[in-house]
Order: sequence, then C-alpha cells, then structure tokens
Amino acid sequence: MTADVSGRQPLHGTVAAHWRAGVGWRAALITGPSGAGKSDLALRLLGRGWRLVADDYVHVTPSAGILYAVAPEAISDRMEARGVGIIPVCARGPTRLSLVVELVEEPVERLPETAVRTLEGVALPLLRLTGFEASAVEKVAAALARL
Repeated sequence: MTADVSGRQPLHGTVAAHWRAGVGWRAALITGPSGAGKSDLALRLLGRGWRLVADDYVHVTPSAGILYAVAPEAISDRMEARGVGIIPVCARGPTRLSLVVELVEEPVERLPETAVRTLEGVALPLLRLTGFEASAVEKVAAALARL
C-alpha cells in the first residue's frame, strides 16, 4: 500500500457520490469490517445513478474544513464485485465527503442519537446500518439528502 503525497496511508473504505441540483456532488464514505458489504452497497448505489469515487481504499484530505476523497491511483476506475472479480467503473475524481456510513452486524436502533465521526479533524454525520438490508441504499440516500 502506498502513501499519498502527504505521507498518510489511505483509509479502508469505499466512497460513492451523488449529484444533487443546487448542491453538487456529495459523497458517503462506507466503512466496516471486511465482508460487511461495503462494495456491495456501493454497487447497488451505482445502480441507482451514483458514481464511484473509490473502492476498498481511499485518500481523505481536508481543505478549509471540508474533507475530500479520492481513489489511490493504483485502484482508480476499478471495484471488486465479490463473486465476479474486479470490474471497470467510471470513477469520479476528488469529491467532497458529507457522510460516513458504518456497516454493522448488530441490530441498529430505531431512533438513534445523532452521531459523528471525525476524520482529519473534520466531523461528519455518522449513519450506522446493516449493509445487506434491502433498504440500505434508500437509507444512505435519505441521510445524504438531509444534509
């Protein structure tokens, strides 16, 4: 694994972005243990018109209190589809991160307290969910739309 130009190692996670008129591109960083469904959830988001930023590893860089995500060059424009292999995708370049999605195995609270995850000194809203739920795509889209 190579470090980015600032010497930081990439984060283990997948990033998908959505365009919203009047707002522009905003992305969700999907985190969780190996096999939790990060790439699977991203693949389903792509099927709904989202764009991949990075799969499996991502560089996160702060600038003026905003976080930006970009794929390491070695894995840009590719993602892993479990059971299929590595597939080509048209990935976006650097994109503003607005949400962290943490994939968990345990049941999620119905009405959870507001949570945040701080990355590189920037706090982002945190959504915990089970990645393989049929409604996971809609939950990520709803959470991002609320921001």
